[in-house]
Amino acid sequence: MQTIQPNTVQAAGEAAEWGLAHGLAFKKSDGSAIHVPFSFTPSTIDLDHFEALKKAAPLLARLIHTVSEDHQFLHEAISPVAQGDAFFSALLVMHQQIKDAARLPLLIMRSDFMDDIDHGPKLVEFNGIAAGMGPFGQRIHELHQFIQSHYPEPYTTWSKPPYGPLIDNPSIERLSQGLAEAASTIKNEFKDGGSPVFLMVVQEDEDNIFDQHLLEYALAEKGVRTVRKTFRELNESLASGPGNRLLLQGVGPIDCVYLRTGYNYCDYVAKDLDGERCCETLMQTRILLENHRVAINATVSQQLATSKRVQMTLSSMPAQELTRFNLSLDEAISIKSLLGDIRPISADTLEWFSKQDSAHWVLKNQGEGGGHCIFDRDIMPKLKQLSIGEYPAWALMQRLNPAPRSGPALIVRNSEPHLLDDLISEIGLFTILSNGKPATLEQGYAGYLTRSKSSRATEGGVHSGNGVLDSLMLNIAQHPLVTP
Repeated sequence: MQTIQPNTVQAAGEAAEWGLAHGLAFKKSDGSAIHVPFSFTPSTIDLDHFEALKKAAPLLARLIHTVSEDHQFLHEAISPVAQGDAFFSALLVMHQQIKDAARLPLLIMRSDFMDDIDHGPKLVEFNGIAAGMGPFGQRIHELHQFIQSHYPEPYTTWSKPPYGPLIDNPSIERLSQGLAEAASTIKNEFKDGGSPVFLMVVQEDEDNIFDQHLLEYALAEKGVRTVRKTFRELNESLASGPGNRLLLQGVGPIDCVYLRTGYNYCDYVAKDLDGERCCETLMQTRILLENHRVAINATVSQQLATSKRVQMTLSSMPAQELTRFNLSLDEAISIKSLLGDIRPISADTLEWFSKQDSAHWVLKNQGEGGGHCIFDRDIMPKLKQLSIGEYPAWALMQRLNPAPRSGPALIVRNSEPHLLDDLISEIGLFTILSNGKPATLEQGYAGYLTRSKSSRATEGGVHSGNGVLDSLMLNIAQHPLVTP
């Protein structure tokens, strides 16, 4: 095992301070901040793999947009889940109330992939609501550039030559560009003058605010004003203007809405406002937003379309059937190759699974964020606990097995370097579609987010799990004509 030399310890500390100075941080409850954990050097990826993912991500975005506008398909797919999941039951009721709303659907999606040793790149999940950390994706790329230029010796030591160039990550520019253009589209429709206004709906006491502020500052450079409000703050502060214009008290017209909350039932809880029915008041606030002429991500339809239930449904469909969602047969075949094996829960499934190696599967419910996956020997006991009505809210997904880095890797937490000998990565690619049309260059591609973790860790989120931020560089061993 490699040892960590003093110059590497110094570089790690300086890199952590660079991260704090450039907004790569989480807010603490006492008002201070701590740097986001990160890898000291980037992960490598073959050029053909990265280009294939860049080509696939816009196709997946087009698929999800079309699914989100196919209300009958959504209702049929989600109804079984709603019977055993109170939150999805509420979402389906909301969907029925706003499916014909005049809003401009703005799909900002992150498609997460892992590169399986045996099967190649496979989709882990769609993220269509609170698809955040794009700005962090660009910042960690810039941090690796800083380490490479200021500390070349430890960077080279831990990159294991031959290493190639870092892969550019334009997340902040592309995300802000797409949002600014959507906001301007609505502003121009109403011709009411002034700067476009962007409303970011956030959680109370949010600690992941710096990622959001990086996006806010980029929007300001494009002439867009950002207003941050919680659902609670929006309650009784919204009104309708001429032409179904959305108005916010003390601000005026709103052009674009971006939800960084609303993907869990608890995001709508307001006990002093609700009567007998939980969360009704703040859910009505979300409905009110979407029932106006405003660009919005994520719509309720988009939230349902990016659910694991819909992912399972799409995975089970033959390529020919996927062409109903605005895809050519060749595009559908390409997408089909990325969709892994996902199985619904039934009595037959339980019998079949009892004869399988549980280490090869993951049990997932419909929850977003960390803490919703069950692994290995814990799967069967959980399956036996489920009632028949709860079956549709769960699914078995074949567990992916990515190759770890070829040598020991260095990660940095609390300004200190630590060694890991089994670092694996998950790559998320951002896309933006405005009313189904690409909102940026490269068919809507808007940068990437790489998160890495120990292969032994089950929860790999940077914010909620054991993961670290990472970036990408080309595997020059596979492409010897590429020079750093």
